[in-house]
Amino acid sequence: MATPDERIHRILDPLKAQRTHPGKFSLDKMGTLLARLGNPQDRIPPAIHVAGTNGKGSLVAFLRAMCEAAGLRVHMTISPDLVRINERVYLAGSDIKTELLADLLEEVAKAGQDIAAQHFELITALAFLAFSRIPGDVVLLETGLGGRLDATNMVNRPAAAAITPISFDHMEFLGDTLAKIGAEKAEIMKPGRPAIIGPQQPEAMAVFETKAAEIDAPLFRYGREWRAWKEADERLGYESAKGKRLLPKPGLLGDYQYSNAGTAIAVLEACPALKVPDAAIAAGLGTVRWPARLQRLSKGPLVASLPVGWEIWLDGTHNAGGAEVVAATMQTWPKRPLHIVFSTQKQRRPEPILQPFLGLVDSVHGVPIPDLPSSHDPETIAAAARSLGLPGIASANVAAAVADIVAKGGPASRILICGSLYLAGSVLAQNG
Repeated sequence: MATPDERIHRILDPLKAQRTHPGKFSLDKMGTLLARLGNPQDRIPPAIHVAGTNGKGSLVAFLRAMCEAAGLRVHMTISPDLVRINERVYLAGSDIKTELLADLLEEVAKAGQDIAAQHFELITALAFLAFSRIPGDVVLLETGLGGRLDATNMVNRPAAAAITPISFDHMEFLGDTLAKIGAEKAEIMKPGRPAIIGPQQPEAMAVFETKAAEIDAPLFRYGREWRAWKEADERLGYESAKGKRLLPKPGLLGDYQYSNAGTAIAVLEACPALKVPDAAIAAGLGTVRWPARLQRLSKGPLVASLPVGWEIWLDGTHNAGGAEVVAATMQTWPKRPLHIVFSTQKQRRPEPILQPFLGLVDSVHGVPIPDLPSSHDPETIAAAARSLGLPGIASANVAAAVADIVAKGGPASRILICGSLYLAGSVLAQNG
């Protein structure tokens, strides 16, 4: 008899390419699949639907920590997974158990076997099925790509929609202007349901304001209905119609996490039925965890290979907007040599992601993403770095890149591995 892991791989392995090349988008197959399963999305706990280009995962992490600190049973679905597929479906306090995942996946795959359901559709349907069967108090629903035609958008009456900062990403699917991209994300907003909007460029904010007016959705905008900031002592300042308060420093690194944390507080204020008190919000700010978001590695073979005093950091940033905030954060840290170990997928140009690091970086080492044929080859990455005036070097893998950086000697340095969540996942599998 096949093990649960073998059952999962038998279904998902043939669909792996769809994780990075989703193909043509439509909700037709998702609608058919869910109807055959009894429309479980209509029987889940109150859902907070999250879209955006950068900060989605961090927002979900803050919300989970705050809700759990209030004693709520939290369900959650995210993408992509970093190390194990189980990470994509979180049920009332833990990642889904492998045996339950296998059972539900077989049920969903059987229902969709004649309609060629895609990888993300199967996992999203599985999540809805689990959420409808396991008792919970709130669902945190992260879009995969866009919003309008995202498989998660089958939830028609969420408790709230939240949209994190919009920037240029997946333009081949979402459009080549912030207005077009914003219009795709805005479709998670639903009539009469609160929409919480994080920091945005004016072009994107105008789209959300227009959409909210069309559907009579109460709007809670950063800089208007609420604001968040970093105090001199690093505490989180937050102000809304309910007044001003000072809260603990967010547990995720980076100044941009102050606005992500503020967005989470604004969501909870817009959803009073969840009953998350200030004490739970403060506790959640301290307990929040989210891998591969400016995460300093503290164990594993890469760390063991470093000289005393060196640092190695991991971040899943994979677009220019994300790179800008990571680079801006690193500029505030004590100065030391910085080396980047980098890879991204072929549908992304490396240059816009590397550009924000100009003036900060001593070298860029291009590496492949393990088991992902769609990743750029190392020499392409190195050439892209050199085109920006950065020292670009091709390396066989992450370990070889780190070894090469260390071999060159010099003062205690900082190494940043970035460019792809899939690259981050492969690193965490060995060093997490």
